Amino acid sequence: MRALRAFAAACALLWAGTTAVWAQNWPSKNITIVLPLAAGSGMDTIVRLYGEKLQQALGRPVVVDNRPGASFMLAAQAVASATPDGHTLGVVTATPVAVNPVLFKQMPYDPEKDFVPLALYAKSPFVLVIDPSLPPKTAPELIAFMKAGERPLNYSSPGIGTSQHLAMEYVKQRFALAGTHVPYRNTPQSIMDIVSGHVNLGFAEAGASVPLIKDGKLRAIAVSSAQRLDAISDTPTFAEAAGVKDFEAVSWHMLLAPAATPKEVTARLHGTMKTIMADPEVKSRIAGLGLIPFDTPDEAGMRAYMRSEREKWGALVRHLGLEGTQ
Repeated sequence: MRALRAFAAACALLWAGTTAVWAQNWPSKNITIVLPLAAGSGMDTIVRLYGEKLQQALGRPVVVDNRPGASFMLAAQAVASATPDGHTLGVVTATPVAVNPVLFKQMPYDPEKDFVPLALYAKSPFVLVIDPSLPPKTAPELIAFMKAGERPLNYSSPGIGTSQHLAMEYVKQRFALAGTHVPYRNTPQSIMDIVSGHVNLGFAEAGASVPLIKDGKLRAIAVSSAQRLDAISDTPTFAEAAGVKDFEAVSWHMLLAPAATPKEVTARLHGTMKTIMADPEVKSRIAGLGLIPFDTPDEAGMRAYMRSEREKWGALVRHLGLEGTQ
């Protein structure tokens, strides 16, 4: 028995030493970052920005692999099933790891067990926009207008279970409002039908809506984040405008790796990303896209944040009767 224990201990030490040496030689080839959105999207632009910085810091090319589809799960599945050697990373939002686990009957990965978070680096707020021909100009006016019910309103989103859909339902729940959901297949269509007057209002991505707001084609009522956006700094947060201090309904961008990636590698990636995201130029570029740069917490903090988001949005999905409907 003693001999067996000694052999097991020796194997453990050998494995630990081998892993440490291997980690010192990482990266040994190109690093691929898998994205759930297409080239040219705001997410893609940001990843290519910090990808260049990662390449400089790590000494290996960083390649972006765009894999949109399946409600953001195609990209997440590719990362979950990748070899956990630190050469395949991925970006997720709230949708594939906080909303879909409740919305879908079956998931191709476990969001809690199949990934290790590396950096929560940006929050993606939405702007509540309305058809400028409607009377309300502020959040209190819109709430009062919807409660009066003299003219039933509808709202658009890029689809059932998307962050924009749930953000509007969150508002309806908080203020006991009524409104008919009109789901679309994509973000541009859901926004342009507000511009054309076919739909009354909706939460829209800041990057896509700000130019239309500045052109007077949309009216901004409030932003969904806890802080104002530089691009439309005169538009209040929903918390300010409606007097609800704890209101925040945002998506976010998180870089992660497959579970079982060596801790030496994940620690190095976390530290490198933290340094990159502290760069004023990087922060400015992210803010310019309508997102909010975020100082990433440690792994425990990121896991706690993901759990809190799953609880928050999962409860709303269940309230809407959408659990397991996809």
